[in-house]
Amino acid sequence: MSAATTLRSLDDALRERDLTAASSILLPLAPQEAAALLEQLAPRRRSIGFRLLAKEQALAVFDDLDADTQAVLIHELGTTEVAAAFDILEPEDRAALLDELPASVAKQLIRDLSPEERELTAVVLGFPRGSVGRRMSPEFIHAFADDTAATVLDRVRARGHEVQSIYIVPVVDRSRRLLGVVSLRDLLLADPDAPVGPIAKPPIYAHADDEAEPTAERCVDRGISAMPVVDAEKRLVGILTLDDAIEIVDSARDVDEARAGAREPLRESYLYASIFAITRSRVVWLFVLAVSAILTVNVLEIFEGTLEQKVALALFIPLLTGIGGNTGSQAATTVTRALAVGEVAPRDAFRVAGKEIRVGLTMGAALGVVGFGVAWLAYEFEIGAVIGLTIVSVCTMAATVGGLMPLVAKTIRVDPAVFSTPFISTFCDATGLIIYFMIAKAVLGI
Repeated sequence: MSAATTLRSLDDALRERDLTAASSILLPLAPQEAAALLEQLAPRRRSIGFRLLAKEQALAVFDDLDADTQAVLIHELGTTEVAAAFDILEPEDRAALLDELPASVAKQLIRDLSPEERELTAVVLGFPRGSVGRRMSPEFIHAFADDTAATVLDRVRARGHEVQSIYIVPVVDRSRRLLGVVSLRDLLLADPDAPVGPIAKPPIYAHADDEAEPTAERCVDRGISAMPVVDAEKRLVGILTLDDAIEIVDSARDVDEARAGAREPLRESYLYASIFAITRSRVVWLFVLAVSAILTVNVLEIFEGTLEQKVALALFIPLLTGIGGNTGSQAATTVTRALAVGEVAPRDAFRVAGKEIRVGLTMGAALGVVGFGVAWLAYEFEIGAVIGLTIVSVCTMAATVGGLMPLVAKTIRVDPAVFSTPFISTFCDATGLIIYFMIAKAVLGI
């Protein structure tokens, strides 16, 4: 049975209150599969389905749900029913969930934790939101430089079930300052009585206050199974596992894709999202685009006399604004990705501008020749010249602005996906029309 068929069957069973059928669908599933199904249900049906799970299965399923879904589930069920599930979460997952809950509920859940788990959670909560310290695991196995390989392996066997990763072991001095890392493979192949200091490799690490997204991308790109995280004095405070890094990158990609499409990401399944939630995810961007339209109207009003003398110019306005917006968006998307993977930085602004000017000129020349030919055949040579020159100018301007906007956004610490799209839409429409009419006035002498 496909996942879509299983979801429909479960949804139908819960809607009809056929709990026996719903249980027969959920109970045989692996926790990850059950979590994926529950995340796509309406909140009320999700809570009923969660109650049907066996205790151990419910704990595992809750751990696999995303923080938004966990928060909704707590709202539906109350803190008492999920207290055990909250207790078994990893500290970093617990911190992400607490960020989504009202303060009163969060305090109650923290109060019910064991002292040890409360202390570990407090370590993660002590770092700013959006930092890698907020997403790291404070539970890890470490080794001292003078420990023997056998001693470290014994430590791994004794505590391996308590931590998320055992494949990379950070090596520290007696002040817990990070010296290097040693892999489990190297430990197994080393002389049992040899100290681990000499076999440790230089570490690729992150500072706890670093932004989580670029750090996670670095971890994923380099395939690091566990990246040590240190404080300002380079003392080891946690590790970022590859699984957590992939989750951060995927979440950020979902947000960027949504904002590139002029909307905010939905926090629940589309079919069960409320009309208000969907409207809220889109309406802000529509207001931004409305501002762009108002500016365009103002430009048209300024050049109203020019349009009256050459009505044919009005017919090409949608073409030119569309080319400008699309060119700018392409450049912004390309540079935003280059920023994300570390290929460019704000200091490369002049190099980016130079490259985008050349790209814009090249694309503009190709499109301009076509535009010139069509306009010349349909109207007259002068109109063709106006359209051709405007396309070259608009493509060059839009590509340059689109390429620079993500760098500007990064410099002022704004998400490039949020900043670039509305700005390019507004700027290119209005500026493109100004360029168009200025060229028309010069070529046509009006």
